[in-house]
Amino acid sequence: MDITQISEKEKKARARKMMLWFGIVSLIMGFAGWTSAYIVSSSREDWLADFELPSAFLYSTLVILFSSLTYMLAQRAVKQDQPKMATNWLMATFVLGITFIVLQIFGFSQMVAQGYYFTGPTSNITVSFIYVIAAVHILHVLAGLVTVLVVLINQMKQKYTAGEMLGMEMGATFWHFVDLLWIYLVLFFYFY
Repeated sequence: MDITQISEKEKKARARKMMLWFGIVSLIMGFAGWTSAYIVSSSREDWLADFELPSAFLYSTLVILFSSLTYMLAQRAVKQDQPKMATNWLMATFVLGITFIVLQIFGFSQMVAQGYYFTGPTSNITVSFIYVIAAVHILHVLAGLVTVLVVLINQMKQKYTAGEMLGMEMGATFWHFVDLLWIYLVLFFYFY
């Protein structure tokens, strides 16, 4: 297909998708930098080699995996012309996203209960890295929740159809990225 034959609508859709991917790549670079700093810092004498992630972080991983599944089911429902079902799946995705954040905060409280603080005389570089990386990830989940909310509102207004799903697709791409990012992070912390 000749580039001059692409409609204005398709050009805008491509541009929006490209901007989303630029943002995702920049986020990947940021988290790669933080996890690289984590690796480099692990050679310090005060590094905690035996630190275990809070159980709430592992439960939150399951929750975020289910949230990706519910988002995919919402997309499938739109393609099958089941708007009410799509709305229900998007609501489930939103609730699971909030549950993920609550579990993350509970994970932080588990670390504090074990005596691991972010800063101060009893803090440790290992745990401080985990606090920072997890907190920054939570900020991105919050951004993802905003996108889910926008998609949910648009879905309730019946703006999506099998042939018109750009906003939902872009929201899903970001949401799945944030989900995969957490899976990478939890595996990284667990096995490194």
